[in-house]
Amino acid sequence: MVCLGNICRSPLAEGILKSKVDESKVFIDSAGTGHWHVGDEPDKRSIAVGKKYKIDITAQRGRQFSKNDFDDFDVIFVMDNSNKENVLALAENDSQKEKVKLILDELFPGENVDVPDPYFGGNVGFENVYKMLDEACEQIAQRL
Repeated sequence: MVCLGNICRSPLAEGILKSKVDESKVFIDSAGTGHWHVGDEPDKRSIAVGKKYKIDITAQRGRQFSKNDFDDFDVIFVMDNSNKENVLALAENDSQKEKVKLILDELFPGENVDVPDPYFGGNVGFENVYKMLDEACEQIAQRL
């Protein structure tokens, strides 16, 4: 799960998907394309909305996406088209590029729909993002 800073959307997506799968069979992690929040805990508003739905993301810490992630993960879900461009810029071959997918393509195939970044908005934005990610993660979990 990849977003810009790894403190809002991707930590929520990581926590949501973890809550829907058997973690002994599937490894899920999140990262940001930027370095600003490496080592930071998720945004307090992401923590709060996760907690509202009984998902604890407080142990997560921000990290930056790296080229090694292409080797470590089968699928790389990005939150928006900007994240997708940034991740694809690090890909070294078509096999790596094929791993990168917009998470909302799970709900709106081929429509290139972004998960909006709630960082500069209020709590309602985080609630809306949670609902989008929950629906997308449900689709992913059913496939897994």
